[in-house]
Amino acid sequence: MTEVREKTQSLSAAITPQEVSRWRDEFPILRNKIHLGNCSQSPISRRTKLAMDEYIGSLANHGMDWPGWMSRVQQAKAQFARLINADVGEIAVTMSVSDATAAVAGALMPKTGRSKVVTTAMEFPTVGQVWLANVQYGWDVEFLPEHNGCLQMEDFSQALKGDTALVSVTHVSYQTGALTDIAALAQLVHDRGALLYVDAYQSLGTVPVDVKRDGIDFLSSGTLKYLLGIPGIAFLYVKGSLADSLSPGMTGWFGQRDPFAMETTRLDYAPETRRFDTGTPPVMAAYVAAAGLGIINEVGVERIRRRLLDLAAFGMEEAMRRGFKVLGPRDPLHRGASLPLQVEDAHSAEAELFRQGIIASARGPALRLAPHFFSTEEDIVVALNALAEVVKK
Repeated sequence: MTEVREKTQSLSAAITPQEVSRWRDEFPILRNKIHLGNCSQSPISRRTKLAMDEYIGSLANHGMDWPGWMSRVQQAKAQFARLINADVGEIAVTMSVSDATAAVAGALMPKTGRSKVVTTAMEFPTVGQVWLANVQYGWDVEFLPEHNGCLQMEDFSQALKGDTALVSVTHVSYQTGALTDIAALAQLVHDRGALLYVDAYQSLGTVPVDVKRDGIDFLSSGTLKYLLGIPGIAFLYVKGSLADSLSPGMTGWFGQRDPFAMETTRLDYAPETRRFDTGTPPVMAAYVAAAGLGIINEVGVERIRRRLLDLAAFGMEEAMRRGFKVLGPRDPLHRGASLPLQVEDAHSAEAELFRQGIIASARGPALRLAPHFFSTEEDIVVALNALAEVVKK
């Protein structure tokens, strides 16, 4: 753990134990449960509960408040833009990463000479499935292999030919926690004349992302995991210099220049990335997203990253001491926030831990313990001890 701490000194000041204790009070569930399922669903905070209540109150008291609702949607966009160092005009609202990926696929469309999408076997299934569904429209999809739960830059280098239009990659693997070097990949992709799409669902809120610095063309993420939100909303970043040249086939009235012009027989795309908005936005989820993203931006992702690196090093050491096999890279600097352990019948193990008041998340062979900045070393020890007893049975 000392080595990891030395490597993270360049990050922002550490989150103190006093801050952790104060923030734990913000999440009522932590009073009686150990919540290490943040890679799947974060706990509800007092602020996000209040945001839900505010929306319900607006319905009860006003019946319809479009100006107020759209203001909150705009606040959510602004918080997401701040998180990734984008301009708010570069952010669109979608319902899910599936929708965002489909929108990008439809907006690009295969062109003569460039009809290949290079992606990987490490993607969350929904992303790969969207690209495969678009083969019928002319895309040629190539999946690169993973190597012990990681991606290799050499595979991208060999796959990127003159026919490649887009590289679609996860920032952090949902199953192994492996972290992709996005900046290095972006340089390679652009050198070959292609564009880069990043699924950041498993990284945002725990790993600093700067779309300008990192050279990202498209990025999507929902908020129900480390961004402290709920299902039903996701955001799509499209680089400003690129957005106006695209004509998304997946559109709707909120993707138009004036949604309330009510011009059924005219298609008039909004400027910038707002053209990727579709139908009526998920207003209640936007209220919650603005609140959850606000917490992350208040704490600071660099500070969160530093804390989670320490927890990752501690958790990995404790897991291996108990004989668990940790999936993915051993160096916490090459990982996201989750600690995936290879467990026989991981889903049954998840269910048994849940009965004991411990929230974890199973995916395939991995039982994932995913702390957040408010988690403690004691949380990890209790969860590992309980899991060790479960796998003995």
